[in-house]
Amino acid sequence: MSTFVSHIVADLSQKTLPPSAATTSNGDQLHAQTASAESQTKETLRSLYVKLDQSSSPESLRECIDALQTLEHHEQLLSAQATDDEEQTLRRAIIGRLALGLYAQALTTYLDEASEAESELEWWSELGRSRRYAAYYLLQTLPLRVANLSKVLLSTLRSHNIPFHLSILKPSYLRRLFPSTSTLRPNTLTLALFPHLHHQPYSIALTSAPGSRKFALTASPTQTVTSAYDAFLDTCSSVARACSTVATLPVELARGECKYKQKELERIRDERAEVLGALAEMRDRLTSALEDNANDRAISQLASFATYLQSIVEGEEVAQPQGIEHIDAASPGRVVESLSVLANCSLPSHRSLHSAELKSGQLRRPSRLTLIWPRLVFLPPLALYAIRTAYASRASLEDLAKEVVETIKSFWEGWVLEPLRGIVKTVRAGHDDGVIVTKESVRADLDSLERMTLALAQEKLHYGQPELAALSQQVQMGDLTAVMQIYEEDIKSPVKSALHGTLLRSLFIQVQKAKVDINQALSGIDKLLKSQELTFAFVGVAPALAIVYAFAGYVRTIWTGGRGRGRYGGRVKRGSVWLTVRRIERLLIAQPDSHHHRTHATTSSQRSSAAVSPLTSGLLLLSVTHLRKYAETTLPANSRLREGFLEDVADLEDPKLGRQDKLRVVDRMWRSWGEPLGWNRVAA
Repeated sequence: MSTFVSHIVADLSQKTLPPSAATTSNGDQLHAQTASAESQTKETLRSLYVKLDQSSSPESLRECIDALQTLEHHEQLLSAQATDDEEQTLRRAIIGRLALGLYAQALTTYLDEASEAESELEWWSELGRSRRYAAYYLLQTLPLRVANLSKVLLSTLRSHNIPFHLSILKPSYLRRLFPSTSTLRPNTLTLALFPHLHHQPYSIALTSAPGSRKFALTASPTQTVTSAYDAFLDTCSSVARACSTVATLPVELARGECKYKQKELERIRDERAEVLGALAEMRDRLTSALEDNANDRAISQLASFATYLQSIVEGEEVAQPQGIEHIDAASPGRVVESLSVLANCSLPSHRSLHSAELKSGQLRRPSRLTLIWPRLVFLPPLALYAIRTAYASRASLEDLAKEVVETIKSFWEGWVLEPLRGIVKTVRAGHDDGVIVTKESVRADLDSLERMTLALAQEKLHYGQPELAALSQQVQMGDLTAVMQIYEEDIKSPVKSALHGTLLRSLFIQVQKAKVDINQALSGIDKLLKSQELTFAFVGVAPALAIVYAFAGYVRTIWTGGRGRGRYGGRVKRGSVWLTVRRIERLLIAQPDSHHHRTHATTSSQRSSAAVSPLTSGLLLLSVTHLRKYAETTLPANSRLREGFLEDVADLEDPKLGRQDKLRVVDRMWRSWGEPLGWNRVAA
């Protein structure tokens, strides 16, 4: 029994308990002690109730129904007198428990069948979306198709008393043996390869162009040649399209087979879902019957419930249920007989018919061996060839492996560890060494400039110690006014000053001054670089760290979340849950119409616009069952996330809530679980 069925019938099982007030009075107890037959009947009924309370399996239900029928038959043979209240209460409790068990069994049956159809539908739908998947599916099923083709060919030869020989396999002979009434209609061999064409014939359009250009003779030779060339190109393109269509025809037929099976499974799923929704709406009727304290009226309601349940399971036209006051009285024997037919005939035959329908239509996915035989056939030779090639090239592969290891080691040492060590060294200590120039070099050039200036001023201007001290201060601040005055006097007679004067010394002092200015500028740049040294270090190591981070993230994705294993089930399961919630909202907004000739009555005489139809209710239960299974198997146990998610699932399962209420629940789920479960990222 699924979790949903256990949830929907959990509180109903408590209502089948015999009321304590219904135990007989003292006078009845004395009468029970004097009548041994009645006492034995009660003991049998008590044992049956205990057995049902311990197990509600289909075998236990059938055994209890058979025992109850035997007891009824035995009492009829003995012409037993009217039973007392205690015995009637026991009978009603047992019949109620049997009805509840069969109701849960019917829910489980239709839920399992609809879930199976839904699972197979998703498999075929995924297969038909891609031509590549369809081509691989055609390869997987090729042995089965060839076997079916051989069977048809041999049976046809046997029916015509024709011995088998290789010439039969010629296309001309096969065309005579299997004639086709139309070129665009499949013949027997095509039907053997693609059985779905029995129900879905194909039509092939060899050309897809809306119209080809006509060749026209005109007065101008140039226009005539151009028209002929265009007509030739159109003919070639039409032939190419026709060849492409014929070449890809098997793949397209395989996709058509997937679509046909998808439609058939969708029909079966909708039928089972509609019945499932009608069964879910019957819960209130069963609750009313179990809560009724009047034994006769409760038995009558259970009889009506059993008849209605049997009609739904057998697919008959279901009449509008009558009210409680219009229900005819029924005996326990009649109710037990209805439950016996339901347990022994209706439900087992329905399961058999469902399995036969899927098998006859080949709607289930192929067997595991059919799906993996290409791998079993092609992978061992390919693996052997790869191993032999690798062994023959083991020397070059070994060198390549060594180079890869050395490259990784060099990258790790030179581009990751070494820059990181430099960053740590910079953070811990730092250094005063210049990057471009040093302080000592700048100081030495400035001292040399000062000595040259003082020597020239002392010789040329005859400065004393006070004037030399003042000039030294000016030189430290970059002021060479005295030297410039000497230079201005020298250039008045440049040749004489160059030969016998101080013009050259003045020029050399100015060159030294330019050198000092350049060194001071470089020193400023050096200070700027030193202030951003840590930034440059991080910029240098950032590309290597980005590569390491990307590689580590890729490995983590493969290890934890690439195959559906990760947080909350991984990306695959979370994506499936996102699709399920979206499907639920779509069902509630646009309820699908039922295309089946079956009338399911509801608890009210007319369904309001806010109510949910049986088909929509059944499809919702399928999707909600998927959500419940995901929460119970994937979300962390005893977590607020799981408890809150299951509470929302229970609200969606509640048949008392209308369409608008369930839409509000879906909105709450989008708000509450969209971010924790990553639905906004999964949908991208």
